[in-house]
Amino acid sequence: MASRSSFSVACAVAVMAFAILATASNAQPLDPHFYDKLCPAALPAIRKVVEEAVAVEPRMGASLLRLHFHDCFVNGCDGSILLDDTPFFTGEKKAAPNVNSVRGFDVIDRIKDAVNAACRGNVVSCADVVAVAARDSVVALGGPSYDVHLGRRDARGASQAAANNSIPAPTFDLDRLVSNFASHGLTVQDLVVLSGGHTLGFSRCTNFRERLYNETATLDASLAAQLRGPCPLAGGDDNLAPLDPTPARFDGGYYGSLLRSRGLLHSDQQLFAGGLGPTDALVRFYGADPEAFGRDFAEAMVRMGGLSPLTGSSGEIRANCRKVNYY
Repeated sequence: MASRSSFSVACAVAVMAFAILATASNAQPLDPHFYDKLCPAALPAIRKVVEEAVAVEPRMGASLLRLHFHDCFVNGCDGSILLDDTPFFTGEKKAAPNVNSVRGFDVIDRIKDAVNAACRGNVVSCADVVAVAARDSVVALGGPSYDVHLGRRDARGASQAAANNSIPAPTFDLDRLVSNFASHGLTVQDLVVLSGGHTLGFSRCTNFRERLYNETATLDASLAAQLRGPCPLAGGDDNLAPLDPTPARFDGGYYGSLLRSRGLLHSDQQLFAGGLGPTDALVRFYGADPEAFGRDFAEAMVRMGGLSPLTGSSGEIRANCRKVNYY
């Protein structure tokens, strides 16, 4: 188990980083009413496509939520994750945390087409599409609504190396998780509540196999035995298992699983070791109060969505989310 001695330092770093981030973004703040006059049909158009996609495949809601997270954690919420590789840069889609894992790009394409048609022009950035689609996915699966702050512009490049270095891995111990979130200006509470997004969706066998066959792992023995069939010691890397017992419903089941040592991923179970650390207390709190989880999750999503956005004259509004405008 990772040492918890660095928590006070990590929390202080996180608070300082968030204060710096907030100050830097004050020049051109995002605004939940950004499209009210520019294109009032934009957000309803996004919601319609998301609801249709999630109705066909509930798992898509978790995928669109994850897409926003993986976008924001790499150089900010700038839509860079959507870019295909070009002769000039290697994008993020084939980075280790994303390849054969992050999905939903076709849904984003459909949303962008629908929004451009509704707005009779290219006025809504792909970064904003991703942020709103994540919110609408949460709502479609029973989670809280919240005002998405808007006005982002899209990056003109992407970095596979940045994606490899910035997105927390399912193998991370607690100290590395805390440090990673602090480097993005996010607190220990943000770590615990945003990890609660794993109340939705599934994970690939390759991400949790070691927990099934490692005698020192903390995974509940009955769950480990149950998962060894679909996730054998060799092969089946892409076979899926739910991240919590209700993967198509936004609820507090994720925290209940951690309290029973049934966290599917190592990084998830690291949030609860049964002790008196701050993450243990937060897991107990959200496990007992799903309404508080929903409220705090919404607030944390707004904070995450404000990570280093491109605004004003920075970036562009892509006509096609997969490529920059001059291609």
